[in-house]
This record gives sequence, C-alpha cells and structure tokens, in this order.
Amino acid sequence: MTIGEMLAATVPMARTLNLEFLETTAERAVVSLPDQGDYHNHVGGPHAGAMFTLGESASGAVVLAAFGEQLARAVPLAVRAEIAYRKLAMGPVTATATLGRPAAEVVAELDEGWRPEFPVSIEIRREDGAVTGEMTVVWTLRPGG
Repeated sequence: MTIGEMLAATVPMARTLNLEFLETTAERAVVSLPDQGDYHNHVGGPHAGAMFTLGESASGAVVLAAFGEQLARAVPLAVRAEIAYRKLAMGPVTATATLGRPAAEVVAELDEGWRPEFPVSIEIRREDGAVTGEMTVVWTLRPGG
C-alpha cells in the first residue's frame, strides 16, 4: 500500500475530499484536490477549509514518507499551522509539501531523547500555476509510538 493509499484509507477527510496523492517521497509530496461543487465557497472556488485540509494532508504525506521507519517509537503530530490565501483558487488545486529540515537531523534529535519539531512548507497552486496559498505546518515526533 502506498502512503497515499494508506492516508486515503485511514484519514476520513482525505477520503471525503477525494484527495489524489500524486507523488510522495521523503523530501516532497504532491496532492491534488479535484474541482467539486460540494466543497466550493461563496465565489465558486474550493472552500478555505478544503484548501487547508489539502495542504495539511500533503504535509502529512511527506512526514510519513520521511519518518515512517520511526513509527514504532514515535508518533508524528501536527503542532501548529499557518496558511495565507494569496489568490482566488478556481478549479482543481494542487499542494506541494516540502520537508523543511533534513530527516537525519530530526531523527538524531529523537535518538537523543528530544521531541523534535520541524516545519513542512506547502504551496497550493491552480492549474495555470498561480500560487493561491502558502502554508507551513510544524510537526513533531512524540516519543513513545
């Protein structure tokens, strides 16, 4: 099972929004939100909550890809998030999440008994390539998987 398939199977919101996991590596994840009228806002684009869920889901995919081997001893948790809506999003949108620190550095902190925190940066784009949103989710690995 791929990370995208696992998230779609275990995270109800990812399934509800029909998120499509297009790429998932330990450095980057790309997730798409199809254009769906049920999730539009008052101006006909994807609702801000749907875009937030898209970005958070992309960040979770890259976290699982980067730290999946640590799940037996640590639980990944989102600590905080910030989003900026830059342009009107219309039609399908795609989020690209990028790990903000080297995974080896985060794992070294976990090995030392710390509860490491690390950022994931996300850009949300329309089909024409325009950035409609920018987001940062700060994650932690809580020891005691």
